[in-house]
Amino acid sequence: MRLLSVIFLLLMSFNTIACENTLLNHNFKKLASGETINLCDSYSGKVMLIVNTASKCGNTPQYEGLESLYQEHADQGLVVLGFPSNNFFGQEPGTEKEIQEFCRLTYGVQFPMFEKTEVKGKKAHPFFVALNQVSGTYPTWNFHKYIIGRNGNFVADIGPRVKPYDKRVISVVERELAK
Repeated sequence: MRLLSVIFLLLMSFNTIACENTLLNHNFKKLASGETINLCDSYSGKVMLIVNTASKCGNTPQYEGLESLYQEHADQGLVVLGFPSNNFFGQEPGTEKEIQEFCRLTYGVQFPMFEKTEVKGKKAHPFFVALNQVSGTYPTWNFHKYIIGRNGNFVADIGPRVKPYDKRVISVVERELAK
């Protein structure tokens, strides 16, 4: 029994160390619940589709495709992570509760959504600064997409006008899920 405890502690230590050296070692609060999670601890081994979102944008209907993609591939290891942002002409003006209600009631969003996040500029969250460093670009508008592979490494950066079911998104997601 003591040996199992030691092994468990060693494995937990290794996991923590691994998370300290990855793009995903960032904490966020879940939308409305306020629960703080670490991306690495919560989503390691998953293919992640990171999207900055907004409720009052011409691209807002992409929520429907993102949710469908999530539902279709979640059992294979895909997670869509939504980061509401008010960086682009105030197109995400609501409170976190309003954002959550809008997403759930209008588009049936079940994928994880996080607190409002600065995604570009001097106040950008360190996670989006890190995404910029590995991809070469900050989000250019609402619904900009980044794909992170199961190993926690950056795979692709896809512009906001590209819809979730576009072959450019699907081909990368399916390739990464097959690994």
